[in-house]
Amino acid sequence: MTVLVATAVLIAAVTHATWNAIAHTIKDQLVAFTLIAGGGTVIGAVLACFSPLPEAGAWPYLIASALLHIGYQTLLMRSFSLGDFGQMYPIARGTAPLVVTVLAALFVDESLNGWQLAGVVLASAGLVGVALWGIKGSGKRPHWPALLAALATGLSIAAYTVVDGLGVRASGTPLGYIAWLMILEGALIPAYTLYVHRGGLLAELRPYAARGLLGAVLSVSAYGLVLWAQTRAPLAPIAALRESSIIVGAAIGALFFKERFGGPRIAAAGLMVVGIGLMLRAG
Repeated sequence: MTVLVATAVLIAAVTHATWNAIAHTIKDQLVAFTLIAGGGTVIGAVLACFSPLPEAGAWPYLIASALLHIGYQTLLMRSFSLGDFGQMYPIARGTAPLVVTVLAALFVDESLNGWQLAGVVLASAGLVGVALWGIKGSGKRPHWPALLAALATGLSIAAYTVVDGLGVRASGTPLGYIAWLMILEGALIPAYTLYVHRGGLLAELRPYAARGLLGAVLSVSAYGLVLWAQTRAPLAPIAALRESSIIVGAAIGALFFKERFGGPRIAAAGLMVVGIGLMLRAG
């Protein structure tokens, strides 16, 4: 992995944590994800006008990924409605990198050398540390429905990461791929919200429109950077590096939601830094 690719993924990580925090600030999670998904669809439609159409071989992956993303968004909404941001976000994101490592070895025939594997393992250890500290540091008994929703979210992240890694490589155009992914995945949640709220939808959306649309821009930007990176580096290190967003998310939780950060999370961040260094050394 080159420094340029690593930098792009780190920017994506910060951007991703930010849009998740924005979504968490909107009490009605269905409204939040309607704005983000709907805004993403509009952005995707604009991008599609200025990018090549993905190659035919990418479309099965696009359709599968759209379905997985819809499941991911539904599970993430459920996680945020059940638990604290600083707990649910690390658990949801922290389960993905090692699962991606296994799936990439099985389905993409990507094997990691010693440095890369050590970097992924260390980075994942840091992510798991943040997640466990979030549970222990809350001083409350684990809320199992919230934890299960967050774990299921993590598995869905791993699944769409591998599907999109294959799809974007087959597409011939990362920009076209992200455009059509946003179009395909973005319509269902707004349609469902329209059905649920019916005549009162605009009144529900209006107070949060600016935040939701900002979240949409950040969401598309973050994943577009990751898709571009997946065409230039193995999937597992990209997944581990992307989930450094957990450290950013924990900091956001501490600064803006008054959630604990603590020494163990600082140690976890240190493990992430060492893991990133090893992944970069693998070149």
